[in-house]
Amino acid sequence: MFRSLQVRNYRMFAAGGAVSNVGGWLQRTAQDWLVLDLTHGSAAALGTATALQFLPMLLFGLFGGVLADRYPKRPILIVAQSLMAVLALAIGVLTMTGSAQVWHVYVMAFTLGVISCVEVPTRQAFVVEMVGRRDLSNAIALNSSIFNLARVVGPAIAGVLIFLFGGTGPLFLINAVTFAAVISSLIFMRKSELNLAVPVPRAKGQLREGLRYVLHREELLMPVLLIGFVSMFSQSFSMSIALMAREVFKAGASSFGLASSMFAVGALGGALLAARRARPSRRMLIAGAIGFGLFQIATGLAPVYPVYLLLLIPTGIALITINTAANASVQLATAPAMRGRVMGIYMLVFTGGAPIGAPLVGWLSELGGPRTGVMLSGLLVLVGTGVAVMLTRLISARVEGEPVLAIA
Repeated sequence: MFRSLQVRNYRMFAAGGAVSNVGGWLQRTAQDWLVLDLTHGSAAALGTATALQFLPMLLFGLFGGVLADRYPKRPILIVAQSLMAVLALAIGVLTMTGSAQVWHVYVMAFTLGVISCVEVPTRQAFVVEMVGRRDLSNAIALNSSIFNLARVVGPAIAGVLIFLFGGTGPLFLINAVTFAAVISSLIFMRKSELNLAVPVPRAKGQLREGLRYVLHREELLMPVLLIGFVSMFSQSFSMSIALMAREVFKAGASSFGLASSMFAVGALGGALLAARRARPSRRMLIAGAIGFGLFQIATGLAPVYPVYLLLLIPTGIALITINTAANASVQLATAPAMRGRVMGIYMLVFTGGAPIGAPLVGWLSELGGPRTGVMLSGLLVLVGTGVAVMLTRLISARVEGEPVLAIA
């Protein structure tokens, strides 16, 4: 389950990422709470902030993947993480001085999204350079475990800190400091022990080349389409948790943090189970997507807060099952020279649907209440799963017989 931690470089990266991820979840929770405070509980404003954070990936995500193939990945990550730290520091100072306005949060969210266009596909493609192909699936699952362990701890700590400090400002400042952990881990890695991919020379048509590569390979097309439909609504699920906790069950900041942590407990369990699997299957992908849709509907029907908290656990398991299975499937089926571009496409569909899903969920929640928004999200995930399967068959049948792009 933990075999990738035997690799020194990955062990350092994982440790730094664990600290930084906790800070990231402090900031994510603080951001949601700050928007609700500044707008007096507006679901539409919260959906807008979430959408703006993911909109750049929809617009520029593919170009980030091209850059990840062209240039060494470790320097890119160091610069990107440093810029994210500066953003956290800026919004923290604005909030602490009482100057923060909702448009400040919007600008920060959008700028963070622009940086993520390059950072996220680069980080995803960098994993194999640390551990090699043999342990890639395990390392991806462990990354998810670390992320979701932080998701358990971070929101719970955030809820307590918001209560103790009487505001969200200090949480942004704490997050700015935690970036030092992951930046230092990248700086002090042993370069001689990395399995560095050969940078791809700059050339015309590299973006189209990546798209054709995915379209001609069903083993890539299926998880990419499926994660696209699922993530359109899974990316906004933390927003739904905030709305359900605050508006339906009238929970305070600490109780909201507990709800986020319960969802993350399930996600952590799902990630640890995934770490034991050698290679994910297509059946696992589809089962995870269907499970996530069904449990979303169940959480929307929860009669009382304790039942809602319990239902968040299997919802988290289902979501992380499809996320880790799709990520590992795509990376294992991709040639090294194409990995940055393919992961750029993957992250585009993984995060790019949020600008559509988040405002839609916010709008539905304002029209029919948070319960309606959550249940309709679950229903749309089920519909999207079926559409992804059908589209894969249709596209694969259409490109059959066309020359397949050969990349060694």
